[in-house]
Amino acid sequence: MTSATVDVGTAIAAERRELADVLDGLTEAQWNAPSLCAGWRVREVAAHMSQGFRYSFGRTALELVRAGGSLHAMTDRLARRDAAALSRHELAQALRDNAHHPWTPPVGGLPAALGHDVVHGLDITVPLGLGRRVPEERLRIVFRTVQPRTLRFFKAKLDGVELRATDLEWSYGSGRTLTGPAQELLLLAYGRRVTLPA
Repeated sequence: MTSATVDVGTAIAAERRELADVLDGLTEAQWNAPSLCAGWRVREVAAHMSQGFRYSFGRTALELVRAGGSLHAMTDRLARRDAAALSRHELAQALRDNAHHPWTPPVGGLPAALGHDVVHGLDITVPLGLGRRVPEERLRIVFRTVQPRTLRFFKAKLDGVELRATDLEWSYGSGRTLTGPAQELLLLAYGRRVTLPA
């Protein structure tokens, strides 16, 4: 195992524990508030974040078949079902208990797993106005996952646009320059609709 792998694993564990603490501090109204994931409340996002820990590969494959092979349909159905079945404490604890879980998305390895946690954490904290800032070293890891296939998968419409961060050295794309804080630009790259500060 390389030191880079260890560093990413450490970043994932820290991010999950910190997000579990955030979830533990939310009110019932905040749990039911809309997130940046279209159609999902905070509760559904939290349920989705722990799906990879709670479902075996075999069960996930079965659920994908039941969803007609649509990954989006499967994750939506499971998030809604689990959000209704699990308590707020169980959803937060699932992240904390699985801080070192080796789950990764089908593509991208550990950096993509960190990206999953970071972006979904922002899906929760940004609309709630919590002001959480993702540590720079984690953002730098996640920015390595921003590729054309990422934009396509999340339907990010950034043709002819260059994203350029104002708070760390990072840019992506070419064309009309769009500047803003790094974590807000990350959300744009992952297809979220956010308003950048003027």
